[in-house]
Amino acid sequence: MIRWAHAINHFKPNFDDFARRRDHLRALRIVSISGFTGIELTAGTGRWEPLGNPEQMAANFGDLGGFAAFVREAGLDGVSSWFWDPMTPYREDLLPGSDPADAASRPVLIERARWFASALAELGGDVLVARPAVSAWQRPDLDDDDIAVLAETWNAVGDAIAESGIRLGLHFDFLSALRVRDGLEKLVAATDPGRVGLALDTGELTIAGVDPHDFFHRHADRVVLVHLKNVGAVDDIGEYTVRNAEHHVRRAGGSRAVPRWYVELDAPSPRVDSRRFVADLARRGYDGWVVVESELSPHPPTTTMLNGWQLQHVLAPAVAAEPNEEDPR
Repeated sequence: MIRWAHAINHFKPNFDDFARRRDHLRALRIVSISGFTGIELTAGTGRWEPLGNPEQMAANFGDLGGFAAFVREAGLDGVSSWFWDPMTPYREDLLPGSDPADAASRPVLIERARWFASALAELGGDVLVARPAVSAWQRPDLDDDDIAVLAETWNAVGDAIAESGIRLGLHFDFLSALRVRDGLEKLVAATDPGRVGLALDTGELTIAGVDPHDFFHRHADRVVLVHLKNVGAVDDIGEYTVRNAEHHVRRAGGSRAVPRWYVELDAPSPRVDSRRFVADLARRGYDGWVVVESELSPHPPTTTMLNGWQLQHVLAPAVAAEPNEEDPR
């Protein structure tokens, strides 16, 4: 069964816009009235990231149970998943970010993954979504030996969080070093399917020039979560290698000044056919969360509601109309 969630990330969950309880409640209620039943959190650090990690949640809501109750009071079933970029430094333990391609970072990554997974299980979620590699501009020379280290690390992380009943979903983004020399496919092949799943992101794959439909059909048995995104442009000039691409390309739009990489699902001339994609999911019997995203939206409430209209009037009917291959009607 497909379950529908919306990501919290485009509400800009930081000290500029998202520090007060009323801001959290407003965001969750908008997600709820838009037809979604779950929310995906984004990992963060410090006291100005009130929903970013278990320690800050406990500080702001008494304990994790307090936050879970808060989510339900807003009309949602619970937390679907947690997006974690291990390269993010954490002020709570005074540690810098960790490169998963560095074998020495493995113990820290396992410990931090357990921290998030244990909290996620208490919040009712079931997938820890993880960024598997640094950006290409940071490590343009990712080779087969690095892929082997990445695979060992993520296999170990998958093992560790399984103790909490949480699955690992590796999330490829268009700035990733895994774009170099077919790194994504190499990492998929090198990891253990029983321990490491995939969080397929239709938008990130499309921007990187990878057909998400083809990717899904080749790796359907590995997909444990879907990020459903539409995009406004494709990085067909290789700007993902630009230094500090997170700012100069992803946020500022690169040399073409792309206004928005991520747009609403119903945007004119969509580059991602979301209706076709969810019909593919239903046909293959996908059972899990579909998390809708439109990152960096200038108008988060409007974006959420537009995505919600698309969910209720286009996507959900498309799913209902598609018998899966294991249950023909």
